Amino acid sequence: MTQQYLTNGQIVLADQVLEQASLLIEDGIIAAINPESVADNVDTIDLAGRVLMPGMIDLHCDALEKEVEPRPGVHFPLDFAVAQADKRNATAGITTVYHAIAFANDELGLRSNEFAANIARAVHAWAPHGLVDNRVHCRYEITDEGGLPVLLDLLKNDDMHLLSLMDHTPGQGQFKDMAAYRSYLTRSYKKTEAELDTILAKKLNAATGAFDRAKTLIKAAHAQGVSVASHDDDNRQRIETMNSLGAVISEFPINMEAALAARELGMSTVFGAPNILRGQSQSGSMKALDAIEANVADCLCADYAPAALIVAVMKLPTLTDISLYDAVRLVTLNPAKAAGLIDRGEISVGKRADLIMIDTPAGLPQVSRVWLKGKTVYQGQYDHG
Repeated sequence: MTQQYLTNGQIVLADQVLEQASLLIEDGIIAAINPESVADNVDTIDLAGRVLMPGMIDLHCDALEKEVEPRPGVHFPLDFAVAQADKRNATAGITTVYHAIAFANDELGLRSNEFAANIARAVHAWAPHGLVDNRVHCRYEITDEGGLPVLLDLLKNDDMHLLSLMDHTPGQGQFKDMAAYRSYLTRSYKKTEAELDTILAKKLNAATGAFDRAKTLIKAAHAQGVSVASHDDDNRQRIETMNSLGAVISEFPINMEAALAARELGMSTVFGAPNILRGQSQSGSMKALDAIEANVADCLCADYAPAALIVAVMKLPTLTDISLYDAVRLVTLNPAKAAGLIDRGEISVGKRADLIMIDTPAGLPQVSRVWLKGKTVYQGQYDHG
């Protein structure tokens, strides 16, 4: 039996913070909190008063796509790209990451169906070697007629761990008007005016049959035990529709109406951590901080910036009337429940010892050590002179 004894830390539990506390790990599992005694020869780590909290669980991070295609038309080998994303998440303190991969035909740069599927398979192939628990979140654009068979194949082969359904058709959701959608594509994917016209025409024509495709895919996901999320919900009716289809998560609800409706129906809501650091949504939607203050936010995700997650969490108690343990639940226990992960997400006896230690060099919260199932997978030294 392998044991570790972490002592003299601020240990963040689900409902309180223990000062000058200790933790005993046995074979990668939390065995005791503030144990009365430990073996004389146990491997002991002095936390020196630092914060110790559960490893973060990120339900939505599409930063991998920038590792694959750092510039338009420039692609790295997929194994290399996944390995770099793995390291970025480890240093950010994210011990379980759902890499968000968009399936939207070939309208958005790297997001062709087959290429997206190959990214998902590359994540699966890297998983046994990773520093953290790397999983796949497939984001399906329901106006994409060709994505369904590809996604069904990924489900069959256990290459998908979370599914979200998107509809970026202009006029609703994130893109409330045509100009906003054209601006997004131009800014993010360097599309010409002619290419934009073609994309928009295809999207509007492909709306036929989208509902039936969504129902088929959700049924298959449920059969595999994969949680389903809606995306950019903008009103109660859409929330009710997606929930009736089997969605249990609402990603990035656009406004308070949608967020309240999701909570009333028992859906978990997800907002972006970069939104908190920047003080605004990139698309002008509801601020994450407003959602937290209104008690309609269940989870925070890294979205496009893994490093933003821990900073947002540690800043929240100074930005609003929320405790540290309440803030930590937004990135640990709550997303674990939303994704159906019962073995992690809190510092509790019997749970996985996925843990992170926090330093504050120059007042900036940073992750300085990460344990995955009790094994140190990352360690950084700040203020080393």
